[in-house]
Amino acid sequence: MNYLLTTLTKKQEVDSMIRDTIDKVLVLCFGRASDSIFLQLDEILYKSVREVSKFATVALVDIDSDDVQVYVKYFDITLIPSTVFFFNAHHMKMDCGSADHTKWVGTFLRKQDFLDVVEAIYRGAMKGKLIVTCPLPPDRIPKFHLLYEDV
Repeated sequence: MNYLLTTLTKKQEVDSMIRDTIDKVLVLCFGRASDSIFLQLDEILYKSVREVSKFATVALVDIDSDDVQVYVKYFDITLIPSTVFFFNAHHMKMDCGSADHTKWVGTFLRKQDFLDVVEAIYRGAMKGKLIVTCPLPPDRIPKFHLLYEDV
């Protein structure tokens, strides 16, 4: 994980970050340092953190830590990287055209995509909305097909 971005490894750290981030979007990225896709997302986040610093805070969450497994189960983090958004301790949801509005699964294709998503969440949150529509065109939203074995 990036040493320049805040990395959370304990439930108490995640709790206090959610509780103490006021009037800003909190971006929590769940992943592991050994995953190449997560490292790609990590680079995009690092390049973007300065530009969103007035209206967003970005933190990484190490899903290999035993202490944060409560959040991994609660948000159903089965595919990594997964990004969850909060505003004033409220979980912000985004309609990306999939059945799951609770998180962004996968990486952003480019820096501007991340900036657009965080700005859309911030603008929606300032209007009192808890769910916003994804500002990206469908071809730039990662799609995943879940395969079930032995069902």
